[in-house]
Amino acid sequence: MHRMRPVQVIAVTSGRGGAGKTSVAVNLSLALAKLGRRVILLDGDLGLSSVNISLGLPLQQTLIDVLEGRCELRDVLLQGPGGIRVVPASSSNQNTFQLTSAHYAGLIRAFSDIDDDLDVLVIDTAAGIGELVVNLVRAAQEVLVVVCDDPVSVANAYSLIRVLNRDYGINRFRVVANRVRSKQQGRSLFSKLTEVTDSSLDVYLHYAGAVLYDVNMVTALQDQCAFSEAYPRSKAAITFNTLARKVNRWPLQACPRGHLEFFVERLVRQSGLAASE
Repeated sequence: MHRMRPVQVIAVTSGRGGAGKTSVAVNLSLALAKLGRRVILLDGDLGLSSVNISLGLPLQQTLIDVLEGRCELRDVLLQGPGGIRVVPASSSNQNTFQLTSAHYAGLIRAFSDIDDDLDVLVIDTAAGIGELVVNLVRAAQEVLVVVCDDPVSVANAYSLIRVLNRDYGINRFRVVANRVRSKQQGRSLFSKLTEVTDSSLDVYLHYAGAVLYDVNMVTALQDQCAFSEAYPRSKAAITFNTLARKVNRWPLQACPRGHLEFFVERLVRQSGLAASE
């Protein structure tokens, strides 16, 4: 019997805005697609719709149209660069939309309808520690925390990790050092964060790697294009490729964890098949 691989679900998040979270989510998605993975990038910020703006993708129907029953998830998928597909979050007239528990459940279920055409779901969460961020992070398998080398970014990353650990029992996080000048600076930044977490939290932080700073990142954002597509030979784009290869080797989740999560039906089928062998 053919066994379908679990879908890899990665929530890219940060303690505050300005850490470059959306850039990491977009360029990591592109780098994974280059490795042959079928990738969907979900914009999880219902108020800002950052992903489609950064890529210059036009909005018609959005995730909110799916949640309110006006269309199916397949209807809102946008074709992005490099073969990735994008689920746009909202448009300017939908900023006040309030999610209920039924909406959260509907969002998770909607993705189950396309799990036969997907290898990786990357979620670009909103910044901060709001209810939507928490629910998307808990529904993912991997939490990738984006941090920059400034005290405020480190402090906010710590606050995010502390809340997710203390209030929701998440104890494993992966960290990417963004916009650093060297690999050594990235390692040093990770050490700063682990010094704080090791002294007060029961968590495991894994270093995912560093994304090198490149002035052309600003140019790409202004041009509404993906940096790694516009400057594929740059050192920064190469570091995204390195990060994607690491992500591709992360172990996949084998069974459900007992709460609302993406693609749980496939995990149930997987664990059932394993038990019968």
